Amino acid sequence: MMAAICAAEQGGSVTLLEPNERLGKKLNITGKGRCNVTNDADLETLLANVPRNGKFLYSAFSRFDGRDTKAFFEKLGVPLKTERGNRVFPVSDRAFDISGALERRLKALKVTLVQDRALSLEIEDGAVRGVRGEKRSYPAEAVILATGGVSYPATGSTGEGHRMAAEAGHTVTPLRGSLVPLREKGNLCARMQGLSLRNVSLTVFENNKKIYTDFGEMLFTHFGVSGPLVLSASAHMRYFDKKNYRLEIDLKPALDEQTLDRRLLSDFEKHANSDFCNALDDLLPQKLIPVLVELTGIPPHQKVHEITREQRRELLRLLKHFPVEIAGLRPVTDAIVTSGGVKISEIDPKTMESKLVKGLYFAGELIDVDAYTGGFNLQIAWATGRSAGIAAAQQEQ
Repeated sequence: MMAAICAAEQGGSVTLLEPNERLGKKLNITGKGRCNVTNDADLETLLANVPRNGKFLYSAFSRFDGRDTKAFFEKLGVPLKTERGNRVFPVSDRAFDISGALERRLKALKVTLVQDRALSLEIEDGAVRGVRGEKRSYPAEAVILATGGVSYPATGSTGEGHRMAAEAGHTVTPLRGSLVPLREKGNLCARMQGLSLRNVSLTVFENNKKIYTDFGEMLFTHFGVSGPLVLSASAHMRYFDKKNYRLEIDLKPALDEQTLDRRLLSDFEKHANSDFCNALDDLLPQKLIPVLVELTGIPPHQKVHEITREQRRELLRLLKHFPVEIAGLRPVTDAIVTSGGVKISEIDPKTMESKLVKGLYFAGELIDVDAYTGGFNLQIAWATGRSAGIAAAQQEQ
Protein backbone atom coordinates (compact mmCIF):
# COMPACT_ATOMS: atom_id res chain seq x y z
CA MET A 1 0.00 0.00 0.00
CA MET A 2 2.80 2.45 0.87
CA ALA A 3 4.67 1.59 -2.34
CA ALA A 4 1.51 2.09 -4.43
CA ILE A 5 0.72 5.44 -2.76
CA CYS A 6 4.24 6.79 -3.24
CA ALA A 7 4.36 5.63 -6.88
CA ALA A 8 0.98 7.26 -7.59
CA GLU A 9 2.05 10.50 -5.86
CA GLN A 10 4.97 10.61 -8.34
CA GLY A 11 2.47 10.47 -11.21
CA GLY A 12 2.78 6.75 -11.93
CA SER A 13 -0.14 4.74 -13.26
CA VAL A 14 -0.45 2.08 -10.54
CA THR A 15 -2.27 -1.24 -10.23
CA LEU A 16 -2.27 -2.97 -6.85
CA LEU A 17 -2.81 -6.75 -6.85
CA GLU A 18 -4.24 -8.13 -3.59
CA PRO A 19 -5.18 -11.80 -3.18
CA ASN A 20 -7.29 -11.21 -0.04
CA GLU A 21 -10.87 -9.97 -0.01
CA ARG A 22 -9.67 -6.76 1.65
CA LEU A 23 -6.44 -4.78 1.96
CA GLY A 24 -4.24 -4.74 5.05
CA LYS A 25 -5.21 -8.12 6.51
CA LYS A 26 -1.82 -8.59 8.17
CA LEU A 27 -1.56 -4.93 9.19
CA ASN A 28 -4.88 -5.22 11.00
CA ILE A 29 -3.59 -7.90 13.40
CA THR A 30 -0.33 -6.15 14.30
CA GLY A 31 0.10 -4.95 17.87
CA LYS A 32 -2.76 -7.21 19.02
CA GLY A 33 -5.10 -5.32 16.70
CA ARG A 34 -3.85 -1.91 17.88
CA CYS A 35 -1.11 -1.54 15.20
CA ASN A 36 2.28 -0.42 16.50
CA VAL A 37 2.69 1.91 13.51
CA THR A 38 6.34 2.82 14.04
CA ASN A 39 8.87 3.86 16.66
CA ASP A 40 9.36 7.58 17.31
CA ALA A 41 13.08 7.22 16.69
CA ASP A 42 15.89 8.85 14.75
CA LEU A 43 18.05 7.14 12.15
CA GLU A 44 20.68 5.81 14.59
CA THR A 45 18.07 4.28 16.92
CA LEU A 46 16.22 2.67 14.02
CA LEU A 47 19.41 1.07 12.68
CA ALA A 48 20.40 -0.14 16.17
CA ASN A 49 17.12 -2.04 16.37
CA VAL A 50 17.63 -3.96 13.11
CA PRO A 51 20.02 -6.79 14.06
CA ARG A 52 19.95 -8.37 10.63
CA ASN A 53 21.47 -6.30 7.78
CA GLY A 54 20.53 -2.96 9.33
CA LYS A 55 23.13 -1.01 7.30
CA PHE A 56 21.24 -1.89 4.12
CA LEU A 57 18.39 0.32 5.38
CA TYR A 58 20.55 3.40 5.98
CA SER A 59 19.40 5.17 2.82
CA ALA A 60 15.69 4.26 3.18
CA PHE A 61 15.60 5.27 6.86
CA SER A 62 17.57 8.50 6.32
CA ARG A 63 14.87 9.63 3.89
CA PHE A 64 11.92 8.32 5.90
CA ASP A 65 12.35 7.68 9.64
CA GLY A 66 9.85 7.09 12.45
CA ARG A 67 9.02 10.77 12.72
CA ASP A 68 8.29 10.97 9.00
CA THR A 69 5.94 7.99 9.36
CA LYS A 70 4.09 9.77 12.17
CA ALA A 71 3.73 12.92 10.05
CA PHE A 72 2.55 10.83 7.07
CA PHE A 73 -0.31 9.18 8.99
CA GLU A 74 -1.32 12.31 10.87
CA LYS A 75 -1.59 14.08 7.50
CA LEU A 76 -3.91 11.24 6.43
CA GLY A 77 -6.10 12.12 9.41
CA VAL A 78 -5.06 9.44 11.93
CA PRO A 79 -4.23 10.93 15.37
CA LEU A 80 -1.30 9.06 16.98
CA LYS A 81 0.09 8.63 20.50
CA THR A 82 3.49 7.51 21.80
CA GLU A 83 3.75 4.90 24.57
CA ARG A 84 6.53 3.18 26.53
CA GLY A 85 9.66 2.54 24.49
CA ASN A 86 8.62 5.24 21.96
CA ARG A 87 6.08 2.85 20.40
CA VAL A 88 3.57 4.74 18.28
CA PHE A 89 -0.12 3.69 18.08
CA PRO A 90 -3.32 5.26 16.74
CA VAL A 91 -5.08 7.18 19.53
CA SER A 92 -8.12 4.96 18.83
CA ASP A 93 -6.09 1.74 19.43
CA ARG A 94 -7.59 0.45 16.17
CA ALA A 95 -5.33 -0.98 13.45
CA PHE A 96 -8.27 -0.59 11.04
CA ASP A 97 -7.79 3.21 11.23
CA ILE A 98 -4.30 2.80 9.73
CA SER A 99 -5.34 0.40 6.95
CA GLY A 100 -8.46 2.48 6.29
CA ALA A 101 -6.42 5.69 5.90
CA LEU A 102 -4.09 3.96 3.43
CA GLU A 103 -7.05 2.61 1.46
CA ARG A 104 -8.69 6.06 1.26
CA ARG A 105 -5.41 7.54 0.01
CA LEU A 106 -5.07 4.82 -2.66
CA LYS A 107 -8.59 5.57 -3.89
CA ALA A 108 -8.00 9.34 -3.87
CA LEU A 109 -4.89 8.78 -6.03
CA LYS A 110 -6.95 6.56 -8.40
CA VAL A 111 -4.76 3.49 -7.86
CA THR A 112 -6.43 0.51 -9.57
CA LEU A 113 -7.20 -2.13 -6.92
CA VAL A 114 -7.54 -5.66 -8.29
CA GLN A 115 -8.37 -8.78 -6.28
CA ASP A 116 -6.09 -11.34 -7.89
CA ARG A 117 -3.16 -13.52 -6.88
CA ALA A 118 0.14 -12.91 -8.67
CA LEU A 119 1.55 -16.18 -10.00
CA SER A 120 4.71 -15.18 -11.85
CA LEU A 121 6.76 -12.31 -13.19
CA GLU A 122 6.94 -11.74 -16.93
CA ILE A 123 10.56 -11.04 -17.78
CA GLU A 124 12.12 -10.44 -21.21
CA ASP A 125 15.73 -9.51 -22.07
CA GLY A 126 16.63 -9.00 -18.41
CA ALA A 127 13.78 -6.56 -17.76
CA VAL A 128 10.39 -7.03 -16.16
CA ARG A 129 7.41 -6.70 -18.51
CA GLY A 130 4.52 -7.44 -16.17
CA VAL A 131 2.87 -9.93 -13.86
CA ARG A 132 0.77 -12.99 -14.63
CA GLY A 133 -2.09 -13.43 -12.19
CA GLU A 134 -4.70 -16.16 -11.72
CA LYS A 135 -7.26 -14.09 -13.64
CA ARG A 136 -5.12 -12.46 -16.33
CA SER A 137 -1.80 -10.81 -17.15
CA TYR A 138 -0.92 -7.24 -16.15
CA PRO A 139 1.66 -5.51 -18.39
CA ALA A 140 3.96 -3.08 -16.52
CA GLU A 141 7.19 -1.16 -16.90
CA ALA A 142 8.01 -1.72 -13.24
CA VAL A 143 6.89 -4.32 -10.69
CA ILE A 144 7.24 -4.06 -6.90
CA LEU A 145 7.12 -7.34 -4.99
CA ALA A 146 5.80 -6.63 -1.47
CA THR A 147 4.28 -9.97 -0.50
CA GLY A 148 5.59 -10.25 3.07
CA GLY A 149 7.45 -13.20 4.57
CA VAL A 150 6.10 -16.64 5.50
CA SER A 151 4.79 -15.91 9.01
CA TYR A 152 1.00 -15.76 9.48
CA PRO A 153 0.30 -17.57 6.17
CA ALA A 154 -3.47 -17.13 6.72
CA THR A 155 -3.00 -13.41 5.96
CA GLY A 156 -1.57 -14.17 2.52
CA SER A 157 2.15 -14.32 3.44
CA THR A 158 2.68 -17.71 1.84
CA GLY A 159 6.18 -17.33 0.41
CA GLU A 160 4.97 -16.63 -3.14
CA GLY A 161 7.17 -13.53 -3.35
CA HIS A 162 10.27 -15.52 -2.43
CA ARG A 163 9.40 -18.09 -5.09
CA MET A 164 8.96 -15.40 -7.77
CA ALA A 165 12.21 -13.70 -6.71
CA ALA A 166 14.07 -17.02 -6.95
CA GLU A 167 12.56 -17.74 -10.38
CA ALA A 168 13.89 -14.32 -11.46
CA GLY A 169 17.39 -15.44 -10.43
CA HIS A 170 17.57 -13.99 -6.92
CA THR A 171 19.11 -15.73 -3.92
CA VAL A 172 16.68 -16.27 -1.02
CA THR A 173 18.49 -16.78 2.28
CA PRO A 174 17.07 -19.42 4.70
CA LEU A 175 13.71 -18.38 6.16
CA ARG A 176 13.00 -18.75 9.87
CA GLY A 177 10.99 -17.05 12.56
CA SER A 178 11.90 -13.97 14.53
CA LEU A 179 9.70 -12.60 17.33
CA VAL A 180 8.60 -16.18 17.85
CA PRO A 181 7.72 -18.45 20.82
CA LEU A 182 10.48 -20.69 22.22
CA ARG A 183 10.67 -24.46 22.74
CA GLU A 184 12.07 -25.71 26.06
CA LYS A 185 14.40 -28.62 26.74
CA GLY A 186 12.52 -30.93 29.07
CA ASN A 187 8.97 -30.44 30.36
CA LEU A 188 9.05 -27.88 33.20
CA CYS A 189 7.02 -25.35 31.17
CA ALA A 190 4.54 -27.96 29.97
CA ARG A 191 3.71 -28.70 33.62
CA MET A 192 2.80 -25.03 34.06
CA GLN A 193 0.88 -24.76 30.77
CA GLY A 194 -1.53 -21.80 30.72
CA LEU A 195 0.20 -19.91 33.53
CA SER A 196 0.72 -16.24 32.69
CA LEU A 197 3.30 -14.20 34.64
CA ARG A 198 3.10 -10.41 34.85
CA ASN A 199 5.70 -7.91 36.01
CA VAL A 200 8.59 -10.35 35.80
CA SER A 201 12.09 -9.75 34.50
CA LEU A 202 13.51 -12.04 31.79
CA THR A 203 17.20 -12.43 30.97
CA VAL A 204 18.65 -14.34 27.99
CA PHE A 205 22.00 -16.13 28.32
CA GLU A 206 23.97 -17.22 25.25
CA ASN A 207 26.64 -19.75 26.29
CA ASN A 208 26.34 -18.35 29.85
CA LYS A 209 26.84 -14.74 28.67
CA LYS A 210 24.01 -12.32 29.42
CA ILE A 211 22.83 -10.85 26.07
CA TYR A 212 19.39 -9.38 26.74
CA THR A 213 17.05 -8.47 29.57
CA ASP A 214 13.55 -6.97 29.69
CA PHE A 215 10.53 -6.59 31.97
CA GLY A 216 6.89 -7.45 31.31
CA GLU A 217 4.63 -10.46 30.85
CA MET A 218 5.07 -14.01 29.55
CA LEU A 219 3.20 -17.28 29.27
CA PHE A 220 4.06 -20.97 29.86
CA THR A 221 2.76 -23.31 27.13
CA HIS A 222 2.75 -27.02 26.27
CA PHE A 223 5.93 -26.52 24.16
CA GLY A 224 7.79 -23.90 26.22
CA VAL A 225 7.27 -20.15 26.60
CA SER A 226 5.51 -17.35 24.73
CA GLY A 227 4.10 -13.88 25.39
CA PRO A 228 5.47 -10.36 24.73
CA LEU A 229 8.69 -10.74 26.77
CA VAL A 230 9.58 -14.02 25.06
CA LEU A 231 8.83 -12.79 21.52
CA SER A 232 11.15 -9.82 22.05
CA ALA A 233 13.84 -12.06 23.54
CA SER A 234 13.68 -14.51 20.61
CA ALA A 235 15.00 -11.90 18.16
CA HIS A 236 18.31 -11.98 20.06
CA MET A 237 18.62 -15.78 19.83
CA ARG A 238 19.95 -16.49 16.35
CA TYR A 239 22.59 -19.23 16.57
CA PHE A 240 20.93 -22.39 17.85
CA ASP A 241 23.20 -24.47 15.58
CA LYS A 242 26.30 -23.15 17.39
CA LYS A 243 25.28 -21.84 20.81
CA ASN A 244 23.25 -22.78 23.87
CA TYR A 245 20.51 -20.53 25.22
CA ARG A 246 18.80 -20.32 28.55
CA LEU A 247 16.33 -17.93 30.11
CA GLU A 248 16.35 -16.79 33.71
CA ILE A 249 13.15 -15.34 35.13
CA ASP A 250 13.22 -13.01 38.11
CA LEU A 251 9.83 -13.83 39.65
CA LYS A 252 10.07 -10.93 42.13
CA PRO A 253 11.96 -8.11 40.37
CA ALA A 254 10.52 -5.44 42.68
CA LEU A 255 12.31 -6.98 45.69
CA ASP A 256 16.08 -7.15 46.08
CA GLU A 257 17.51 -10.35 47.58
CA GLN A 258 17.66 -9.02 51.17
CA THR A 259 14.06 -7.76 51.08
CA LEU A 260 12.88 -11.02 49.51
CA ASP A 261 14.76 -13.02 52.13
CA ARG A 262 12.98 -11.04 54.88
CA ARG A 263 9.68 -11.78 53.15
CA LEU A 264 10.55 -15.51 53.08
CA LEU A 265 11.43 -15.51 56.77
CA SER A 266 8.14 -13.82 57.57
CA ASP A 267 6.18 -16.37 55.48
CA PHE A 268 8.12 -19.25 57.04
CA GLU A 269 7.31 -17.96 60.52
CA LYS A 270 3.61 -17.84 59.62
CA HIS A 271 3.70 -21.40 58.22
CA ALA A 272 6.29 -22.83 60.66
CA ASN A 273 4.43 -26.11 61.19
CA SER A 274 3.28 -26.57 57.58
CA ASP A 275 4.85 -28.78 54.93
CA PHE A 276 7.22 -26.81 52.68
CA CYS A 277 5.00 -27.44 49.61
CA ASN A 278 2.09 -25.71 51.38
CA ALA A 279 4.04 -22.67 52.57
CA LEU A 280 4.44 -20.75 49.30
CA ASP A 281 0.82 -19.92 48.45
CA ASP A 282 1.17 -16.26 49.48
CA LEU A 283 4.26 -15.83 47.33
CA LEU A 284 3.64 -17.68 44.07
CA PRO A 285 0.89 -18.81 41.68
CA GLN A 286 -0.36 -22.35 42.40
CA LYS A 287 0.88 -23.89 39.11
CA LEU A 288 4.43 -22.72 39.72
CA ILE A 289 4.83 -24.11 43.26
CA PRO A 290 5.35 -27.88 42.59
CA VAL A 291 7.95 -27.13 39.88
CA LEU A 292 9.83 -24.66 42.07
CA VAL A 293 9.73 -27.02 45.07
CA GLU A 294 11.23 -29.78 42.90
CA LEU A 295 14.02 -27.49 41.64
CA THR A 296 15.02 -26.48 45.18
CA GLY A 297 15.69 -30.09 46.12
CA ILE A 298 13.90 -29.49 49.44
CA PRO A 299 11.60 -32.46 50.24
CA PRO A 300 8.02 -31.20 49.67
CA HIS A 301 6.79 -32.53 53.02
CA GLN A 302 9.71 -31.25 55.08
CA LYS A 303 8.36 -29.00 57.86
CA VAL A 304 9.06 -25.32 57.29
CA HIS A 305 10.68 -24.87 60.72
CA GLU A 306 13.25 -27.54 59.71
CA ILE A 307 14.41 -25.70 56.57
CA THR A 308 18.09 -24.77 56.82
CA ARG A 309 19.63 -21.46 55.85
CA GLU A 310 21.30 -23.16 52.82
CA GLN A 311 17.95 -24.53 51.66
CA ARG A 312 16.37 -21.11 52.03
CA ARG A 313 19.26 -19.55 50.06
CA GLU A 314 18.60 -22.01 47.22
CA LEU A 315 14.89 -21.10 47.22
CA LEU A 316 15.83 -17.42 47.14
CA ARG A 317 18.22 -17.99 44.23
CA LEU A 318 15.51 -19.76 42.21
CA LEU A 319 12.96 -17.01 42.87
CA LYS A 320 15.40 -14.49 41.38
CA HIS A 321 16.91 -16.79 38.69
CA PHE A 322 14.24 -19.31 37.66
CA PRO A 323 15.87 -21.25 34.76
CA VAL A 324 14.35 -22.38 31.45
CA GLU A 325 16.70 -24.22 29.06
CA ILE A 326 15.77 -23.42 25.44
CA ALA A 327 15.90 -26.07 22.70
CA GLY A 328 14.99 -23.80 19.78
CA LEU A 329 12.40 -21.63 18.08
CA ARG A 330 8.84 -22.56 17.15
CA PRO A 331 8.16 -22.89 13.39
CA VAL A 332 8.25 -19.75 11.24
CA THR A 333 4.46 -19.99 10.73
CA ASP A 334 4.11 -19.14 14.47
CA ALA A 335 6.38 -16.09 14.17
CA ILE A 336 5.38 -12.44 13.97
CA VAL A 337 8.23 -11.71 11.54
CA THR A 338 10.23 -13.72 9.00
CA SER A 339 14.01 -13.59 9.26
CA GLY A 340 15.76 -14.23 5.94
CA GLY A 341 14.63 -13.35 2.44
CA VAL A 342 15.88 -11.86 -0.83
CA LYS A 343 19.64 -11.32 -0.47
CA ILE A 344 20.46 -7.65 0.14
CA SER A 345 23.62 -7.66 -2.03
CA GLU A 346 21.30 -8.24 -5.02
CA ILE A 347 19.18 -5.13 -4.27
CA ASP A 348 20.06 -1.43 -4.69
CA PRO A 349 19.63 0.04 -1.17
CA LYS A 350 18.70 3.51 -2.49
CA THR A 351 15.91 2.43 -4.85
CA MET A 352 15.11 -1.17 -3.75
CA GLU A 353 15.56 -2.17 -7.42
CA SER A 354 16.86 -5.61 -8.31
CA LYS A 355 20.46 -5.61 -9.53
CA LEU A 356 19.59 -8.64 -11.69
CA VAL A 357 16.31 -7.68 -13.37
CA LYS A 358 15.61 -4.14 -14.62
CA GLY A 359 12.34 -2.68 -13.33
CA LEU A 360 11.88 -5.23 -10.51
CA TYR A 361 11.70 -3.81 -6.98
CA PHE A 362 11.35 -5.28 -3.50
CA ALA A 363 9.83 -3.93 -0.27
CA GLY A 364 9.23 -5.03 3.30
CA GLU A 365 9.59 -8.41 4.91
CA LEU A 366 10.41 -10.14 1.62
CA ILE A 367 13.93 -8.66 1.93
CA ASP A 368 16.53 -10.26 4.23
CA VAL A 369 16.12 -7.66 7.02
CA ASP A 370 14.26 -7.94 10.31
CA ALA A 371 14.07 -5.92 13.50
CA TYR A 372 13.24 -6.15 17.17
CA THR A 373 9.71 -5.56 18.40
CA GLY A 374 8.50 -1.98 19.01
CA GLY A 375 7.28 -0.75 15.62
CA PHE A 376 10.63 -1.25 13.86
CA ASN A 377 9.46 -3.95 11.44
CA LEU A 378 6.55 -1.82 10.22
CA GLN A 379 8.98 1.08 9.84
CA ILE A 380 11.05 -1.14 7.52
CA ALA A 381 7.87 -1.76 5.49
CA TRP A 382 6.99 1.94 5.21
CA ALA A 383 10.53 3.11 4.38
CA THR A 384 11.36 0.40 1.82
CA GLY A 385 7.88 0.63 0.28
CA ARG A 386 8.30 4.37 -0.14
CA SER A 387 11.80 4.02 -1.70
CA ALA A 388 10.56 1.36 -4.13
CA GLY A 389 7.39 3.26 -5.05
CA ILE A 390 9.18 6.52 -5.82
CA ALA A 391 11.95 4.82 -7.83
CA ALA A 392 9.54 2.63 -9.80
CA ALA A 393 7.36 5.60 -10.80
CA GLN A 394 10.37 7.66 -11.85
CA GLN A 395 11.52 4.77 -14.03
CA GLU A 396 8.12 4.62 -15.71
CA GLN A 397 8.48 8.25 -16.77
